[in-house]
Amino acid sequence: MEKFIAYKPEKEVISLRIPTEILKDIDNKSTAIGISRNELINQMIVYALSNMDDTLSE
Repeated sequence: MEKFIAYKPEKEVISLRIPTEILKDIDNKSTAIGISRNELINQMIVYALSNMDDTLSE
């Protein structure tokens, strides 16, 4: 079995403007599933980037 090695991923603090209603939805969903707003937003960004159509639309 591999050894567990704890690490802290490198993160950077940014400022982001989000419409109030979307932020309310994010807060409600993060509270409902028991994770922080920050963690939910990070997971949503990773999902969106992984599932994004890379073709350019014109």
